[in-house]
Amino acid sequence: MDGLKLRFKKRVDSIKNLKNSFKELKWYEIIMIIIMVFIAGLAVYKAIANPTSTTSPLWLTLVNFVSAVCGIICIFFCAKANVSNFIFGLVNTVVYAIYLLYYKIYGTFCLEVLFYLPMNIASWINWARHRDKKMPEKTMAKHLTIKQHIISVIGVLVTTFVTYEILVRVGGTVAFLDALTVAIGIIATILELYRYAEQYIWWIITDIIAVIMYIVHFDTVYLTKKTIYLIMAIIGLRNWIKLNKERNKKNV
Repeated sequence: MDGLKLRFKKRVDSIKNLKNSFKELKWYEIIMIIIMVFIAGLAVYKAIANPTSTTSPLWLTLVNFVSAVCGIICIFFCAKANVSNFIFGLVNTVVYAIYLLYYKIYGTFCLEVLFYLPMNIASWINWARHRDKKMPEKTMAKHLTIKQHIISVIGVLVTTFVTYEILVRVGGTVAFLDALTVAIGIIATILELYRYAEQYIWWIITDIIAVIMYIVHFDTVYLTKKTIYLIMAIIGLRNWIKLNKERNKKNV
């Protein structure tokens, strides 16, 4: 009986934390969500009304819509160190991988399926174990040492080189940008797992690269989505540095 009560309490707490996460959204974040939903929804409407007007099949347009909505909610919550971001992040990872596979962007596809998916689950568990005592919907932010910064840069350079060589051989498109995105994504996700604020330095770089990629691969939905990601990465860096200084001075 006590076990049932404990499980029920955890579910109630989870719902409460999710509600608090949505309540914390700023007015400009709500506007960005509305813009994203409108653009993604417009793409779906056009695909249904005039199937010949788009090069993408209808099912892929619907996939894009789900990815767009879940993706921006995830990054808004992550920018505030909210544990609830992983709920939407898992959905976004799966549907975004379908998009990447369709367009043969193999490097980022492998990153999403083989790395982001399991790391999302691992990060979710780790963040939940280090909740802020006064704000349980949030995790405790940390910061890197100089030595850790150097190691992360070396990791990106080596991973970029190896990934590029592989992508050239398998015929992936935009191979160098794809390889760099993979390398930065790996390092940033590891930093995210361990709750380091500096993950956002790398997210800013990879979001700039992603915007360039979707200008080349012109896609209105994903170009808008990645532009919003870039804006929120800058906001996220500021938020996490502030949280680390104010609520985790011991950096644990």
